[in-house]
Order: sequence, then structure tokens, then C-alpha cells
Amino acid sequence: MSLLDDLAAVGRAPGGGYARHVFDRADTELREWFREQAGRRGLDVETDRNGNLWAWWGEPGPDALVTGSHLDSVPGGGAFDGPLGVVSALEAVSRLPARPARPFAVVVFAEEEGGRFGVPCLGSRLLTGALDPDRARALRDPDGVTLAEAAARAGVDPARLGRDDEALGRIGTFVELHVEQGRALDVPVGVGSTVLEHGRWRFSFTGQGNHAGTTILADRRDPMLPAAEVVLAARRLASTVDGRATVGRLVPRPGGTNVIASTVDLWLDARGRSREVVAELTDAARAAAAAEGCTVTVTEESYGGTVTFDPALCDRLTGLLGAPELPTGAGHDAAILAAHTATAMLYVRNPTGISHAPEEFAEDADVEAGVVALTRVLEDLST
Repeated sequence: MSLLDDLAAVGRAPGGGYARHVFDRADTELREWFREQAGRRGLDVETDRNGNLWAWWGEPGPDALVTGSHLDSVPGGGAFDGPLGVVSALEAVSRLPARPARPFAVVVFAEEEGGRFGVPCLGSRLLTGALDPDRARALRDPDGVTLAEAAARAGVDPARLGRDDEALGRIGTFVELHVEQGRALDVPVGVGSTVLEHGRWRFSFTGQGNHAGTTILADRRDPMLPAAEVVLAARRLASTVDGRATVGRLVPRPGGTNVIASTVDLWLDARGRSREVVAELTDAARAAAAAEGCTVTVTEESYGGTVTFDPALCDRLTGLLGAPELPTGAGHDAAILAAHTATAMLYVRNPTGISHAPEEFAEDADVEAGVVALTRVLEDLST
């Protein structure tokens, strides 16, 4: 808990929670903290070509046992999502009775939440080649800064972003500990089984900007109306297929109170039969836009199919810990790596059931149970 307390003041958001995004000031401070803590434990830290941090215990090598998570947050996020996995990994290193016989590392992945550049699991997607580096370099944050520009300022060569076969080839087993992000866990620790299919899409509506006071309703081409219809339709459609659909971000331009917007962009997060929902939603968006004299384009920004973690590894962990298996609708770097190497996840109970918000929580006793479980797993897998 003292390690988590070290991070409590870093990246506080004005409205509550945290704002920690890749290559920003808070991220830089968190990276320095990680380097210092890893050094205290005799780990050597290196930054890979995609901005991910690797703390090696001894020489890097093939078939490495790797654990870790991320340190970034969603806007207004909680204190546990990401950092708990990194803190627990560092504490487990302190508790292991000896250095693992196989190569071993603690990793911090860059921009898992996609809070700055919009693509979740950015570091692991680049590492595995799941994200085209040219597309990645051109991504822009809300201030118009490209990922290429931000990476260069942080000392990461943007020309080298992309699939890293050397780093990827070293990972033999990856175990990620994470706070549980719902209320499905009724014991301190669980083992991950699957991750729901999920993706993010941008709906861009274009109309005609105009004066809010002088433009009669019949003369308006207001993109906010079809955008609002999509927000409501997303909820209705998701409920019909037992899926999940959320519009958490909507940006009108120019954004004046007394101005009819000229464009409205909204971002849809859909999980569980997400492409089915998006296909129907696209038809609804086009019809609503046409009725208002507007146009709409739909862009897929990220997508991942249903992920099943390595069954043999999961069985080994559930047997070792006596813990239940747990499916989730939350995405993780472990899910990106699952297509390339044996991966597993441990979840620590969250009594509030709330995540991506300041109320996210884990009891001290459950955090300790998570560290104990991770230490046991790493010791068991270390040979």
C-alpha cells in the first residue's frame, strides 16, 4: 500500500480521479518512479521501441516469465486500474525467495487505456503488430499533437514504432494482475478466463453551423440531433443482443453555447456482438443524418475479438490458488498478447464494483492477497 501511496498525488484530475496519459507530465513522473523502484530491487530498466518499459532481473532472454500491467488512466480514472498490477509485481519481486531460473521481467505497457490518442492497449498493439505504425504515428490527441510528436519529445524515435519481434519473442509466459472492474468476484482473488469481443468506433456527423437565435428550425441542418439519436439507439440495440454499448465522449464543433454545431463527433465503445450492434447503428445514423440534412461517416478505431486465455495455464493457476475463473468485458494488454504467447490474468476483488471512476477500490487485505497469489504464481512458473 505504501507503493500505491507513492502515486497518490501524481496526475490528479481537476474534477476528481486521475488523468495519466502516455508521454504527458504525469506519465513521465510515473516512469521515473518505476525506474527508481525497479533499481532498488536490482532490476535493469530499458525502454523498447514503442515506449514500453521492461525491468529485467538478470539478462534478458527467450522464454521469459513476465508480469506487470500499466500506469496510465482513463480521464478521471481510479487509483487501482493499472498501478495495482505494477505495484504488486514489484512487491512480488521483493518476496520471491530467489531469482527465477528462467529470464524474468516486470513490464509497464504504454497507453493501455487509450486516454490520450484514442487507441486502447497502444503499446502492446504496436509491439505485436496489431496496430499499423503509420496509422499510430498520425494519431492526434485532443490538442492536435500527433503520437509521433509526443513520442519524439519523450525520447522515443517515432520512426521505429511498430512490431518488435525481438521483444515479443522473449515473452514465454505473461501474467497480469488487475483490480476487478465489476462486482462478479466474491473472494479476494480470481483467475481470468475470457475477455469479451470489443471495439471503438467514431461517428462523425456534418451539418451546417449557424446562429442559435436567428435560424428557424425548418432551416437547420443540426448534426447534434442525429448524434443524440445514435446515443439513445446504442443503448436500445445493445440490450437486444445482451451486449454493452457506451458513448462516453461527444465533441461538437465549434462548441459555442449559442451556436448550432457544424460537426459532431462521438465515440462508441461496444462489447459483446459489437460489430452486429455497430452495423445496425450505422444504418440508424445514416437515416437520422439524412432526415436532418446532414451526413455521417463511421470509422473503426480499434477492434478485438473474444479472447480465451491459455487454458492449461489458467487450469494451473486455479489449481494452485484454489481461485474461481472469471470472464470480463474489460480489455487488457494480456488479451493482446494472448495471440502470441501463453497469458493469464489474476483479478483482485473490488467491493464497490466501480471502475474508471474515483470510487474504484480494493481493500488492503485483498491487495495483500493479490500479492501473495502473484508471488506464488511466479514462484511456481519460475522454473
